[in-house]
Amino acid sequence: MQSSFKNFLLSILGSLCIVSSILAQDDLINWHQLGPESGFPTGIRSAEWYSNAPVSEPKTIIVAVLDCGVDINHPDLKDNIWINEDEIPGNKADDDHNGYVDDISGWNFLGGPDGQSVLHETLEVTRLYGAEKAKWEGVDASRLKGKKKKEYESFLEKKEVVESKLESANAQITQVKAMQEIVVQSLTAAQKELKGDSLDLERLESSGDEDVQIAARIIRNVEEQGVPVESIEWLLAVIDTQFLEQIAESEEITKYRYNPEYNSRTIVGDSYYDFTDRTYGNNDVKGDYSNHGTHVAGIIGAVRNNGIGMDGVVDHVAIMGVKVVPDGDERDKDVANGIIYAVDNGAQVINMSFGKGYSPEKYLVDNAMKYAAKHDVLIVQGSGNDGSDMDERPQFPNDTYSKKPFLGPKRAPNVISVGALSPEGGENAVAEFSNYGKKEVDVFAPGVYIYATTPENTYNYLSGTSMASPVVAGMAALIRSRYPDLSAKQVKDIIIKSTDKLPASVIQPGTFNTVSSSELSVSGGMVDLVTAMKIADSTKGKAKKKNRIPGSEYVPAGPKV
Repeated sequence: MQSSFKNFLLSILGSLCIVSSILAQDDLINWHQLGPESGFPTGIRSAEWYSNAPVSEPKTIIVAVLDCGVDINHPDLKDNIWINEDEIPGNKADDDHNGYVDDISGWNFLGGPDGQSVLHETLEVTRLYGAEKAKWEGVDASRLKGKKKKEYESFLEKKEVVESKLESANAQITQVKAMQEIVVQSLTAAQKELKGDSLDLERLESSGDEDVQIAARIIRNVEEQGVPVESIEWLLAVIDTQFLEQIAESEEITKYRYNPEYNSRTIVGDSYYDFTDRTYGNNDVKGDYSNHGTHVAGIIGAVRNNGIGMDGVVDHVAIMGVKVVPDGDERDKDVANGIIYAVDNGAQVINMSFGKGYSPEKYLVDNAMKYAAKHDVLIVQGSGNDGSDMDERPQFPNDTYSKKPFLGPKRAPNVISVGALSPEGGENAVAEFSNYGKKEVDVFAPGVYIYATTPENTYNYLSGTSMASPVVAGMAALIRSRYPDLSAKQVKDIIIKSTDKLPASVIQPGTFNTVSSSELSVSGGMVDLVTAMKIADSTKGKAKKKNRIPGSEYVPAGPKV
């Protein structure tokens, strides 16, 4: 392998991080529930509210976590998991006649009859490209006009996305394998140079062997990241693991995400386009892929004050697991059925920490949101992590109904969209990755370095609007637990009205520009629990009649299978 090519690859290797460049500290545990008095200007002040909470008899609120799954046996969650009391565990019968067999703690709409679940999934753009490919192959574009021309141009956009991603992923696999070869060759040469002696970096750097010098550069790069190299054997194992992870990530793109030939529904066993079928799936609400959903569930409802882990935002809660999100883009049919299942089984708050760029069956999700509105259920969702303006580049699901003939409102009155905040405050208050929008994002909430439950009795820090959304879902559940007569619409309004204003100027996500914070969301602010509870208390005597949100009477009655 030529030296010039080695140097090119090593310039890339130089940017390889052995550990995260920013490590979360223990003092960030529960930071999102603190406030300015504790040094966290963007926290929600729930710790302050609990320290002064009035004596009451709270109602337990069911919160459905529509996600990739929830580890319902996690010791910090299991006491706050929803139990379907009308179902007899393990008897393989639908005791409550709701159409779902043994749905003890929720339902898995990605499950198959043999107990398996969808893990990998394509992206929606890939599915659309695959469905349209045969129609447009060989077409004479010069003869297309009007609507047909627009459809063809839309197809070409999808084709460019899918094929460029595949090309890039394949190139990445080749590149990483080449780097892996260099690293193994160089570090092996360094081992021979040392002849069993302990690691001596200066000795390696002074070697006349080019491979040994490369090994020294690799070791130096790692140590400059603050990671002491114990031995060459240790470093080989660490870097090899990272290479394998990078290769696997790229192979996932080529095999699943951007592969139009892959069809996950063979696992589920349903006929996807039969939208009347709502009872497919199984009762395994955890599955093999539940890190994200378990984290979300913990932010909402990890058991408070039990001496382990961390505390959820709401104390009187029952978490319902509804598995609809794979490792890839969720499907509209699953999301719609997940919402309907949650509503029919008593959820009063639904958290949806997911999103995608296309929604071909959006009307299904719209109808499910209307169904939730009719039954006074609040939906909280993350705005997305593209650092983009949702007013210009919408993500799905969202609260704007499809542009089809309908009666009633054009927006779902029971949906609140959430952007993410960092713990820093000031100009850096809004997370650099967070989506925003003067019309499409309602509020901002903590979403950076949030410590919460992860599967198999573990905990971890994660960042994203996926973490900000359950902070607000937990607030909504807390409000409803203390003031159960308030409607979903009232709770949404309270959360928006109670926000603290962000700093007047903040760095616009995805850029280095400073903008007015009032342009980034409907409220222009960040959620505050103490103020929200005060407003809720003053609103409690003005509770509106439920199940009569304007427009909800036009929604089909919905399923009761």
